Amino acid sequence: VQLQASGGGLVQAGGSLRLSCAASGGTNGIYGMGWFRQAPGKEREFVAFISWRGGSTYYADSVKGRFTTSRDSAKNTMYLRMNNLKPEDTAVYYCAADLKITIATMTLIDEYDYWGQGTQVTVSS
Repeated sequence: VQLQASGGGLVQAGGSLRLSCAASGGTNGIYGMGWFRQAPGKEREFVAFISWRGGSTYYADSVKGRFTTSRDSAKNTMYLRMNNLKPEDTAVYYCAADLKITIATMTLIDEYDYWGQGTQVTVSS
């Protein structure tokens, strides 16, 4: 499975962005996909997860109510709509996928076998 993330950029606080993650190669086996982010000097952290078949979604408390993840199965693409962005949302955003990820393990980086290259999101104050 190959993942290609896109859609990052520079936005003012309070603004919005939509990230995309296009999957290719063996996508029929994907069970779930997640979004993670890594700010300078910090560890990579979980942002959101979506189950590929059922579409159930889960979010980190820091983004709940502001970010929405969705997927278009026909296009093999996952999205992250980010509203009311804050300077602390500045990070490189990564998408990840796995064939056997579970709700219990969706926040764990090591549980994902496939990763996109990351896209930079910068929020100015």
